[in-house]
Amino acid sequence: MMEYNHINPVELFDMYMSLTGVPALSFPKTGDSRLFGKKLGIVNGSSWTNLWSTWFGRQILPEVKLVQTGNEGVQLNFMGAHERGEPCPPQINIDLFCRYAEDLWNLYEVDAIIITCSTMNRSAQAVRKAMEPYGVPVVQIDEAMMEEAVLRGGKVLVVATHGPTVKSTQELLRETAERLGKSLRFTGATVESAFDLLGKGDIEGHNRVIEKAIRDVTMTEGDITTIVLAQLSMSVFRFTWPVELAEREFGAPVLTSGETGFKRAREVLLGRK
Repeated sequence: MMEYNHINPVELFDMYMSLTGVPALSFPKTGDSRLFGKKLGIVNGSSWTNLWSTWFGRQILPEVKLVQTGNEGVQLNFMGAHERGEPCPPQINIDLFCRYAEDLWNLYEVDAIIITCSTMNRSAQAVRKAMEPYGVPVVQIDEAMMEEAVLRGGKVLVVATHGPTVKSTQELLRETAERLGKSLRFTGATVESAFDLLGKGDIEGHNRVIEKAIRDVTMTEGDITTIVLAQLSMSVFRFTWPVELAEREFGAPVLTSGETGFKRAREVLLGRK
């Protein structure tokens, strides 16, 4: 049995369960009464990101019941495809996301779906088509962030920590600029060492590597107007760098999908999008 001598298991499980709770048929009784009884289906690209979806979902949508799905097989499959130079994400992953979304409706009749995986943003149109017969809107977690970056104009810095995400993110950024009829200039930085640190439980180290990447680009190029952190997992950067501090320090706002994506889901559930 693997041991984690530095972790107090009672404290770990206490914190985890205080955040997630156990499934219940009752609904939260807090916040905006217009959202009471609403259910958000969350399609994750891997089960470990459930914690991110739970944290940011509960921060931004405390009134809403979160219903999640996702497994490591999805991420491992697109990682393998990326490594082999095959189309990424594979079609089987896209088909699975459509089934996941339909399952969330058939099991619990969710009011909206959010796709939280950046690499799997290529699945959004297929999932939307699959959910049309049910009248369920689908949010892709990066779309609101990309729209904000494009509408701000200037040059966008896109930082990623996971290789398979880079192409999907850049494609979405280009598509967003075309859809909005805006010109686009962007540059990118990929720091996979941050992803490794994240996997070791070193959030501060993860954030330092991202900070360095941002500083390196902004000092070299000097005309960055918006900084986009390409993956939901990177949203933990906000724990070290709050909104105002980050913008003051880096000279440009730093956008995270954990915040902008769930805010978009909120607008959709309120019928504003």
